[in-house]
Amino acid sequence: MKKKICFIVNPISGVGKQKVIEGLASDYLDMEKYDYKIIYTNAPKHAILLAKQAAEELYDIVVAVGGDGSVNEVANGLIGTNTAMALLPTGSGNGLARHLKIPLDLKQALTIINTGKQSQIDTIQFNDTHFVNVAGIGFDAQIGWEFTNYGKRGFSSYIKLVLRELRQYQSEKYELIFDGESVFKEAFLISFANGSQWGNNAHIAPTADISDGLMDIAILKKISWRNGLSVGYHLFNRKLHQTKHLEIIKAKEVTVKQKRTIAHIDGEPIESGAVVTVKVNPLSLKIIVP
Repeated sequence: MKKKICFIVNPISGVGKQKVIEGLASDYLDMEKYDYKIIYTNAPKHAILLAKQAAEELYDIVVAVGGDGSVNEVANGLIGTNTAMALLPTGSGNGLARHLKIPLDLKQALTIINTGKQSQIDTIQFNDTHFVNVAGIGFDAQIGWEFTNYGKRGFSSYIKLVLRELRQYQSEKYELIFDGESVFKEAFLISFANGSQWGNNAHIAPTADISDGLMDIAILKKISWRNGLSVGYHLFNRKLHQTKHLEIIKAKEVTVKQKRTIAHIDGEPIESGAVVTVKVNPLSLKIIVP
């Protein structure tokens, strides 16, 4: 019996590759193994509903066609089900796809789906929602909000925003609570990492293991124009954790109190409130991997 695949496509994601998915699916998907359908999202959070419906209809695989935000929504619809998620990365950063070593070339990514190798990964609950790659508070949350309203997508726009905001953003004090014990940290940002990178090979938690039942809480200390170049260099060569700029704490659960009330989950800005609780859900999502 053929397996059933549902492609959930974000038609406005990233750099436009998603526009050719219909042709690629018919040309490169193994029709001896799979029957498929393609559905397009039409609003934020629509992919969550579509993924849930596909799982209820006993689809074997749901393919997230889009960027990290689309991946997050599809994952939220599949957590705890028997339906596996696959990725066709068409976004700007593609953090989870890069962490899992899924090719950014869509033809090659489809061959991964044809192989059908399945694994399980952790997901992380952030207050009342979930994420699969990286969430954060502080500077990266600020950039997430600015990027959403910037008008132009892509890596170059992201870098422009970082350089602009870097001039004025100040580190803040945070209270982290583990097992009832409080720790106070001054930080430029705090990332809660399931995967290793934000995207575009910017590794904020280079040693993160997406299936170990733990998150890497990456605390980036104060950044200035003087040390910013060093931080950026080590961020992209996967050695930031070996410098004095970054502290990593591994944990199953943490509560953080902050002055601001914003955050990002998988790159998408959210109103988080001043208190955030973050908890790992071990091996709660099935996923197709190389």
